[in-house]
Amino acid sequence: MFDNYFGNRHVQNTLEKMIERERIPQTLLFAGLEGLGKATLARRFAARMLGSAEKIEQDDLSLEENASAISARDKMPADKRNDDPLFFGSHPDFLTFPPDGPMRQIGIPQMRLLKERAQFKPLHGERRVFLIDQVDRANEQAANSLLKTLEEPPDHLILIMTANNVYDLLPTIRSRCVLLNFSPLVNEDMKAFAHARGLKDAERRIALSGGSPGIAASLDIPLFEKRRSAMLALLKTGAGAAPYGAWLPISESLGRSKSEKLELYLKLLYELLRDLVLLGEANPAIRNVDLRADLTTLSSRVSRKWLIRAVKSVDEIAGLLRRNIQKQIALDGLLMQLRRSLTE
Repeated sequence: MFDNYFGNRHVQNTLEKMIERERIPQTLLFAGLEGLGKATLARRFAARMLGSAEKIEQDDLSLEENASAISARDKMPADKRNDDPLFFGSHPDFLTFPPDGPMRQIGIPQMRLLKERAQFKPLHGERRVFLIDQVDRANEQAANSLLKTLEEPPDHLILIMTANNVYDLLPTIRSRCVLLNFSPLVNEDMKAFAHARGLKDAERRIALSGGSPGIAASLDIPLFEKRRSAMLALLKTGAGAAPYGAWLPISESLGRSKSEKLELYLKLLYELLRDLVLLGEANPAIRNVDLRADLTTLSSRVSRKWLIRAVKSVDEIAGLLRRNIQKQIALDGLLMQLRRSLTE
């Protein structure tokens, strides 16, 4: 198994066998929900092939200096970001291309740079390894540029891509990859991870993480609970379980907040709606266990048809994220759609 890595043993075993047999595909796609350790395992795998693990680990995007560098680029003009495409390369033969800019997209300048750098021979050994983190955030132009590299990759290049949703990728990209699916960690693995990291409030973090070690480690619990409370209030109002007045101060607060990203709220909405679906099917395995009483009451008020329409409405908003839609307008509009669905 890979050092200091928890869970997804089936993926670890597959990668181990690739190394043992010296039969490593040129393009690998690590697929699964956010925070399951896809990029972490990509770095561990690269270190087994290239050595110098300490240099490769310097490209961990969760490190404070890397996260700050990515965040600072949000304020840069788009043309300046395009002239200086974002990548990390502490090891000369390992490069990481993460999403860039306020919309967190993989852009065509990055994929053009990847194609250019891919032609360079390894400085040490026989391989170079490139990681595209969250490749499902590539825009159309970037995806088409990447496809050209995938069609004729240099013999020395191993390309590892991570994706939260592989179906956001072009079918022609998926067809050229060896797909490895990652699963949420079981409770035992989460406890081992929390112990190894020395996480405070470990039980609470594990309960809220949904089997995601990345979320467990990075979770700001008070802020998470504040956001989740806001989205629960939206659903209660949308289901007619609370008056409009309960939502108005929350809406106004969201409108004043410029730093809070709509995407963070949509993720919480999806989780709450998932729990409502499960409760409607008498399945107790919900994620937000501390809200069970509220969610059970809410579940009894809404129909399956209402839930399906709610999920579709959130999907529509998610599809507009890259167009920089405003939080308050989007969520107020969602609330009105939910109320209308009660009478349809």
